[in-house]
Amino acid sequence: MIAVALRNLRHRPGGFVATFLSAFLGAALLMAFASLLDTASGVDAAAGHESLTTTATVGGGWCLIIVAFAVTSTLTLAIRQRDQQIALLRSVGATGPQLRRMIVGEAVAVALVASAAAVPVGLVLGRVLVGLLHDTGQVATSVGAAFGPIALGAGFGVTLLGSLVAGVAAARRAAGHGRRKQRPRLRRLGAALFLLTGANCAVLTATLMYGKGIDAMQTAGQAGIWASIGLALLAPELLRLVTAVLSPLVRLFGAPGELALQGPRLSSAVMPVLLFTGIATGTVYMQGIEDRAAAGTTQPGYAQDIQTLNYVVVGLITVFVAIMLVNTLIAATAHRRREFAQQRLAGATRGQVTAMVALEGLLITVTGVLGGLVAALFTVLPFGSARAGRVWPDASPAAFGIVAAIAVMLTATALLRTARRSVRGPATAAVRS
Repeated sequence: MIAVALRNLRHRPGGFVATFLSAFLGAALLMAFASLLDTASGVDAAAGHESLTTTATVGGGWCLIIVAFAVTSTLTLAIRQRDQQIALLRSVGATGPQLRRMIVGEAVAVALVASAAAVPVGLVLGRVLVGLLHDTGQVATSVGAAFGPIALGAGFGVTLLGSLVAGVAAARRAAGHGRRKQRPRLRRLGAALFLLTGANCAVLTATLMYGKGIDAMQTAGQAGIWASIGLALLAPELLRLVTAVLSPLVRLFGAPGELALQGPRLSSAVMPVLLFTGIATGTVYMQGIEDRAAAGTTQPGYAQDIQTLNYVVVGLITVFVAIMLVNTLIAATAHRRREFAQQRLAGATRGQVTAMVALEGLLITVTGVLGGLVAALFTVLPFGSARAGRVWPDASPAAFGIVAAIAVMLTATALLRTARRSVRGPATAAVRS
């Protein structure tokens, strides 16, 4: 079955694009931050050893969580979209262990290729990070960027491990439990653990970090990230709730509205929207609160380190999550070409199918943006209390509006462009494909 896996990769490369991009971008980010530890290994305290290690551990830790989650969710989505192929292999005699070996072999092969391709990108990003630390005076200009075993080990290790775990989990469902009803208990338990971790960080920020100045950012930022992941794991439940609330409005659009409400629940598409909104909103408002609180005061020497770290880490993670958002939406929508064709054969027009996808995008975006807003509050409220002495900070809603607008634009563009391409050509040909 390993040979079958390699032939699948060679003859069906399009089916693995989404997984490859997530693994590639994730490995590049991890290598970039881990390379700072390679650089720090030959640097003394006076030249910026602490700044290098702080940026690497905090930034790399945040990236590790997001990247592992992204790679796992994308690979799981890709495997779920191959039900017909797996059913065909099972019908011709493939056993459960053989199917598991095929799926895991594909996952590992994609991860290896993606990690290898990410090496030069990680090298360049690592040099950019060192350059930023040079520019802000946190690292001596005489320190040169290094890229060695720590960077390679982190990039290859995390990407391979995440892909392997996701491949095993997806293979068990596809090969051994394909006909059993999926039990969401484990997913909900994981969501509860992430949310409790986020709540714990929020409480620590509002209590132990009260009056500690910029140090409160360390726990406040983590609170929003943990909460974002926890709520993302609850995407199916959140999407059902939003759909139930907005169903009267959606039905006003007639046939497209009814199709949108009866169609598959694209909860996997909610996850990147929620992560993007939650992480970006939480960090932007946290930095705004800090800027206002620090105005006219003397800050400790490491304050510049933390501010630079926030901007760099959030910038890189936000770009990664935005690409993951578009990547996931395109993969989920393109897979529905046969479904769209069947709807057209049943009487729906191309315009109605496209309108249906647009309404689904509305439900996805509303769920992701509202969930992200809730996740961001895990960062904003406790940090506002600890840093500014007030739970609800004096901040404009404009920043959240901009983040939400970007999420809407990315979601609408990815969904509608893919849907329009998917409904081109005769419906009969799409059904037979």
